[in-house]
Amino acid sequence: MTLRLSGDRKIENLRGYHPEIVAQLRTSLATGAQAIPDPRRQGFYDVRGGGQVFFIHISPVSGTIMLLATWRDEREVPEGQAKIVPQIEKPAACGVCAV
Repeated sequence: MTLRLSGDRKIENLRGYHPEIVAQLRTSLATGAQAIPDPRRQGFYDVRGGGQVFFIHISPVSGTIMLLATWRDEREVPEGQAKIVPQIEKPAACGVCAV
């Protein structure tokens, strides 16, 4: 689903993330961001935008957005960089086991 919030909603930065992270969340929500609702908790969402994933709660009473956690969106690869997938190496053959 796309989550787009209009107006200047208050974002509570509960973990003290850098102001640029909060600004990135605000921009993502203003322009419309991909959001996945938490199936077990009403008002909680994983929001994707700007190469980040934000775990937020939107208060049903005040409309305040609480930024609970954020991490880099591993699904997005910066332009010009190849996604590195580690190779699994076969173990060296030993005299006991057959590989």
